[in-house]
Amino acid sequence: MNVSVSNEISERIYTKIKSEQMALTAAYNKTKSQIGFFYIDDVLPGDIAQKCYEVFPDPPEMRCLKSMREYKHVSAQMDKHDPFLEAVIYAFQDQKIVTLIGEICGIDSLYADESLYAGGLSLMAKDNFLHPHLDNSHDAERERWRVLNLLYYVTPDWKLENGGHLEVWPNGPKQKPVLIESKFNRLVVMATHDTSWHSVNKVIVDGSRCCISNYYFSDSPLKSTDKFHVTKFRGRPEDTFTNVILDLDAHLRMLVRKIFKKGIRKNPHIYKKKTK
Repeated sequence: MNVSVSNEISERIYTKIKSEQMALTAAYNKTKSQIGFFYIDDVLPGDIAQKCYEVFPDPPEMRCLKSMREYKHVSAQMDKHDPFLEAVIYAFQDQKIVTLIGEICGIDSLYADESLYAGGLSLMAKDNFLHPHLDNSHDAERERWRVLNLLYYVTPDWKLENGGHLEVWPNGPKQKPVLIESKFNRLVVMATHDTSWHSVNKVIVDGSRCCISNYYFSDSPLKSTDKFHVTKFRGRPEDTFTNVILDLDAHLRMLVRKIFKKGIRKNPHIYKKKTK
């Protein structure tokens, strides 16, 4: 990773967020009682955001996750891709940015995740989707609580009618969601806790919605009601059969985690850096 490039990008991110800190704090506090989120546009100069898209890997270069729960392409192994993407993703982990976002969201202990557990790159092509779900509650070692999701979108001219947009469900997955467009050069910051249901609606065009994502973790959960849980999926409100299957799926995976604390997956979604 080019550290100097990452530092330059982090300075630009910090300056942009700092310039709108009061408005972002108000936006987060307005939604905090249900989920808690804000978004900010034109986070980086257009040429930097454009380059992120130009060097983004194609679907065959990524891991495809396809099931009843989701259909998308992901990667956390950043050394397999253009180093510019690694510089950008770690720019969002600069301590001054972590601290600033913590101030906006009112979170004292906040940590970036160098291992990119469940973060990294995400691409959604035609027919890809992500059903309503709650993110799993902890990091890979079950030592810290996952509390914030940072999503930075880099597909130019991505339109509303394309699909592939973030949906948050402030009143639960049985009600209607609030749609947040996956606009080019937009950063969305969303709280994750035991009621922060969110999803991505289906992409309906021949194109790729590309996203660079980070999670921040904390020593404490955001809500006193939070308990350890695996990622839990549901169908959409009208999908009764899907709901039954996915509810059973969540219970079975939770049972496995009670027996195997760190799970049984051989290749967890983390960045395995090569040792020199």
